[in-house]
Amino acid sequence: MTYTTEESAEAVTLTPQQPTASVIWLHGLGADGYDFVPIVPQLRLPDAAAVRFVFPHAPRRAVTLNNGYEMRAWYDITSLDAAGRDDAPGLAASVARIAACLQAEQSRGVAARRIVVAGFSQGGAVALHAGLAAPERLAGVLGLSTYLPLAASLGSAASAANRDVPILMCHGTADPVVPLELGRAARHTLVRLGHAVEWREYRMQHEVCAAEIADVSRWLSSRLA
Repeated sequence: MTYTTEESAEAVTLTPQQPTASVIWLHGLGADGYDFVPIVPQLRLPDAAAVRFVFPHAPRRAVTLNNGYEMRAWYDITSLDAAGRDDAPGLAASVARIAACLQAEQSRGVAARRIVVAGFSQGGAVALHAGLAAPERLAGVLGLSTYLPLAASLGSAASAANRDVPILMCHGTADPVVPLELGRAARHTLVRLGHAVEWREYRMQHEVCAAEIADVSRWLSSRLA
């Protein structure tokens, strides 16, 4: 597949000829939209899927956990415990940002049912909240090495349209940044709320691996074929 690359202050976008589907993919804390661009050719998605990839850049903000150092972050983190990840205003602002990305893709001619919201680590947390809150049915939500901040508010914020949207969650069994238990707890919460979660574990740390990429490829192909 040949893509045209568009770069802006807001995002990196890879667009094929006549796209009919989109993946909005959010990076982790301290990275930027370029972080997951190299994964696109590794996914080997069928040309017929005609997927546009949108990799937004998180805004730069002071992160309390990192002594107030400014970096790209979807919301603030004050500590590594559960409460320290619950920045409600920051998360709400990022969810609104992704809602705008969803609207932008639809305005470019891609139906909501042909859009996946994906994310890694902190980006995955935003993807879960934003995807489940979307007012129109999506193709799916993908969370890699992630967790679920402000879990108590998710049930009331989720839209009826995406109550049963397919969710794929992948996690490393030796993840020192987002421990496996946090990922499993997120899955448990989502299942308890009635969401359909496909769960995968890999012998890796806070990263991606070949087996995971292959599973993501199969899942995306099934959602966007």
